Formats: sequence, C-alpha cells, structure tokens
Amino acid sequence: MARVFWDTNLFIYLFEKNAEWSPRVIELRRRMLARGDDLLTSYLTVGEVLTKPKQLNNAMLERSYLNFFSSGSVELVGFTLDAAQRYGDIRSRERIRPADAMQLACASAARTDLFVTNNNRLSGMVVSGVTFVTGIERVPY
Repeated sequence: MARVFWDTNLFIYLFEKNAEWSPRVIELRRRMLARGDDLLTSYLTVGEVLTKPKQLNNAMLERSYLNFFSSGSVELVGFTLDAAQRYGDIRSRERIRPADAMQLACASAARTDLFVTNNNRLSGMVVSGVTFVTGIERVPY
C-alpha cells in the first residue's frame, strides 16, 4: 500500500475526459485501487479544478468535482504550518511556480510515497517527505 498524491492536472484529465491522458489516469486509479493505495491531493487542487466549471457556469461539472472530493475516496491535505515550512524550503531552492511548490509541500507534509504530475518541470525533483516525483507517463504501475 502506497500513499499517492495526484497533482491537479490528473483530476482534470479524469473528469473532463481528456482524449490523450484520461485512459492513463483511469488505469492508474484502477491499479491503485487493486493495490489498496491511498489517493491524496491538496485543497488547492479542489480550488483549481473548480475554476473552469465556474468560469463556464457548468454546474454539473462543478457538482461532479465536489461530490468526488467530499466522497472520502481521496484524502485532502491542508496547507498547515508544517506544509508552509516545507513550502519555504522548496521555494528557497527551486525555481518553480508557487502553486507547484504548494502542492509539493502538501505532499511532503503528508509523507507521500509517489507524487504524480504531468508537469515535466516537477518530474524527478527531490523533495523531503516525498519518495518519488514522477510524470504520469512514467508511473511504475
């Protein structure tokens, strides 16, 4: 059993049925369920995924996201004092966007085994508290 943190883009691919990436995300989730892995993400992800449905006034998509994130099938990680300290560490040594650093800091504070993203700038980064940071195309299972 592993603790797997998904970056925002994976949820968008899943819910908005991205032709290129949705099948890979569905397969990843299926394998995670079979292994008994925990799915994690941050509250920032919830805000990020709600942006487009709100802009488009798409109440159905917004409700789908909210139902999923309130269902208990994903552990939502808050930006705690511990995460804030980790954020400061990450931002002091890496040249990445604040939102990316926040995601990694939350994953770090939650003691994540695998951080999965489709952001090539993050893939392979070394972050204390996260065993591996990898791109979706390189997930080992």
